Amino acid sequence: SELALTTAVAARSSASEDLGCRRGDFSRKHYGSVELLISSDADGAIQRAGRFRVENGSSDETSVYTPGTWRRTDVHLENPEYHTRWFFKYFLGKVHQNYVGTDAEKNPFFLSVVLSDQNNQRVPQYRAILWRKTGTLKISLPYSPTKTLSVKSILSAMNMDRFEKGPREILNPDIQKDLLVLEEQEEIGSVNFKFGVLFAKDGQLTDDEMFSNEKGSESFDKFLTLMGDTVTLQGWAGYRGGLDTKNDTTGIKSIYTVYQGHELMFHVSTLLPYSKENKQQVERKRHIGNDIVTIVFQEGDEASSTFKPSMIRSHFTHIFALVRYNSQNDSYRLKIFSEESVPLFGPPLPSPPVFTDHQEFRDFLLVKLINGEKATLETPTFAQKRQRTLDMLIRSLYQDLMPDLHKNMLNRRSFSDVLPESPKSARKKEEARQAEFVRIGQALKLKTIVRGDAPTSLVTTGICRKEPWESQPFCSTFPYEIVCADSWGQSLLAATDTAGVMLLDDTSALPPVQVFDKTVVVKQMHVLEPQDLLIMRADKGKDARIYVFRLSVLKRGLEAKQLIRSKCDCRENKLEKTKGCHLYSINTHHGTELRIVTAIRNKLLLITRKQPRFECLNTAAPGADTPVEEFQYIREICLCDPPAVMALVDGPTGENDNMICVAYKHQFDLINESTGDAYRLHHVEASRVNFVAAIDVYEDGEAGLLLCYNYICYYKKVCPFNGSTPMIHSNTSDFHFSWNQMPNAIVCAFPYILAFTTDSIEIRLVVNGNLVYTAVVPGLELAASRSDIYFVSSAPVSSTSNCSSKDTSSQNSPQTPTGYEMPAFPSPLGDGEPVCKHIFKIPLSNLVGRSIERPLKSPLVNKVLTAPAPSMVISTPLISATHSLSMSRMEIKEIASRTRKELLGEFFVKAFRH
Repeated sequence: SELALTTAVAARSSASEDLGCRRGDFSRKHYGSVELLISSDADGAIQRAGRFRVENGSSDETSVYTPGTWRRTDVHLENPEYHTRWFFKYFLGKVHQNYVGTDAEKNPFFLSVVLSDQNNQRVPQYRAILWRKTGTLKISLPYSPTKTLSVKSILSAMNMDRFEKGPREILNPDIQKDLLVLEEQEEIGSVNFKFGVLFAKDGQLTDDEMFSNEKGSESFDKFLTLMGDTVTLQGWAGYRGGLDTKNDTTGIKSIYTVYQGHELMFHVSTLLPYSKENKQQVERKRHIGNDIVTIVFQEGDEASSTFKPSMIRSHFTHIFALVRYNSQNDSYRLKIFSEESVPLFGPPLPSPPVFTDHQEFRDFLLVKLINGEKATLETPTFAQKRQRTLDMLIRSLYQDLMPDLHKNMLNRRSFSDVLPESPKSARKKEEARQAEFVRIGQALKLKTIVRGDAPTSLVTTGICRKEPWESQPFCSTFPYEIVCADSWGQSLLAATDTAGVMLLDDTSALPPVQVFDKTVVVKQMHVLEPQDLLIMRADKGKDARIYVFRLSVLKRGLEAKQLIRSKCDCRENKLEKTKGCHLYSINTHHGTELRIVTAIRNKLLLITRKQPRFECLNTAAPGADTPVEEFQYIREICLCDPPAVMALVDGPTGENDNMICVAYKHQFDLINESTGDAYRLHHVEASRVNFVAAIDVYEDGEAGLLLCYNYICYYKKVCPFNGSTPMIHSNTSDFHFSWNQMPNAIVCAFPYILAFTTDSIEIRLVVNGNLVYTAVVPGLELAASRSDIYFVSSAPVSSTSNCSSKDTSSQNSPQTPTGYEMPAFPSPLGDGEPVCKHIFKIPLSNLVGRSIERPLKSPLVNKVLTAPAPSMVISTPLISATHSLSMSRMEIKEIASRTRKELLGEFFVKAFRH
């Protein structure tokens, strides 16, 4: 019956709504909890104690793996160096500018700027690196052929507006060598890694006992074979990880592998020199004790796990990975201990942390170890040493350049256009200087590759693995600009700039259906399927209002093919008191009560829905087609300025503790919905502020806010109101990170947070802000994100499928410029071709919950849709997938070696040409 069908559709929509509501729910408990671990000897005497974060995947360590109960986690390298080594990848060996100056505190800084293409995707953009004693800042800025970009505007975007000495351009080509050293110092430990492997027998309680194991066991040898290949050290030409490759003083053999381009050397305790006379095995401890990350392979019954990190006497090792092998079901169990100061790093352990697929275990463990070592380098101990070294290098380089001030090697071109056109008389001289500049850069790049310190993880191996953010083509030729949109079932309700509001289905069999004509100019919209509501803000200026519709009424109109609604047909659906509104926001978790806050200049109007509508959708009383009467106006709240961004935050009880976050001027304020009292949440220290979003998130049920502005994303824990004042204070859980490019929109989908810029999607992790991937998407605009994510691109499916940020070796080869001209970036569209938009979809269920059912019913039709053509089912990998290691490790090494030779070959060819 029609009632049963409507109920089924509502149930499926409810699952979608639940998924959308919990997208902002996240927990750091997946990454373990901090415990005080005390080790004692055989007599029970306390030896050492330490505070470690313990990751066990589940609270019950003795839990047995049961098929169908394993919680899968996505495995990603965090802050991969092919995304962080910008100077090597985008600047070195290419035409670019370098500047030097001193800030207001008289600290020297260096600035490098290059105009480049985004991975041959016809997306020109400026990339800039600011080198300071506190670290490097990297940003991307869009290129416009009609708007010149000055050094001053670049530094202003980096929040530098005052200088003691303005920046001057450095013309000496040897500066590239010094800046490469700065980058290598900043990114130290990001290319090759050495890990300790310690064999421990069951019942061993001290490190002396563990290091004194002369040989391993059959299961230990099996584990080593899984981790890598056995190599002979004498004459070894690859990464050696501090081992002796000439005189066999550190053993005869070792374990080595290549993982996603990273060379890994394992310091295995049973392969390092053993001395019967030396009970402490100093030679073994000298290597493993100086490794940041150590694997402890413990024999014995899983129930008798006795290992604690405090058993190992090392001030350098920060992370221990405890591995146990179960011969009964041929599985590995993993447990991670991280020193308390180490920032959170992924991937989080599955629950239970048991792996029956050995290749999957290897993939997980290696990524966990690499991410762990990178995270450790951000601890105060390592970060302060790195900062001191960086400060010393920058000051030394600045002093070396000072004599050049009087030798014409520095050009007073501080606030000129980047890559300016030279006068014709000076063009030949400038071209010769640039050719020499590029030649020296290419030679440095070649030397770095030969030395083995180049970002090599751009070498791709193995079979493609689907990533959770992979997009699917939704509509390939949409002729209108989308102003805003929201998902309705598996369809997209989109407001256009010139054609009104249209409903697009996810199958090419059905053309777009117009719901409202062009007289209804929609600026914002929300589709709330379980509430049977469509909320939208239409018109602008004094005529702007909030409109509310019943989805069931719109659906019946579509099925009956009634006339398209115009502005006159919507008179009964507008909320009159919202006249002149320029912004509105709704609460994310609206299971009990829907709340709407509307901004009318500097006035907020709080609106709620009186009662949920329980009556049957098909038996509505006459005159009840509009839900306007169900809304009530609660109160008005006056602000000092009109808000640019708003977000509703749910209190723990919902009684006088709900809050509104508003952004205006240079601040984010928190407002009590009940009293209207405002409290300062965060002040923005910047001359110019571009507010992007305020997103309410809930960590283990407690409210927090992601405050996004300029290039910054700041997480602030918000405690509930205590009486009349909120508890807003600095919290150890607060953190912030920077985007590489200024976002236009932010989407939070735990564990990921996605930034949508003008030409890329930047994907990071919510818990630590670490970069996971960047997808190049020309002409990018976010259309909808409340449920599934829909975005628009100017590139067709065939082009976008190759928009990977992982360049191949050929794309990274340096190219000598043919002359001193601006790089040419042809348009993605041919001359005379109509501008059509391409719409893509990222299912939210892939990002936050793969087991949640999604609604399959489209509001366009009343029948079950047939499966689309195979060409429409295949997902488009906007981001090149990270690859699993299904190939043998020797094949991987061979591919890596071959790719390196191709790189070297291209360098030699170019060298001979000159």
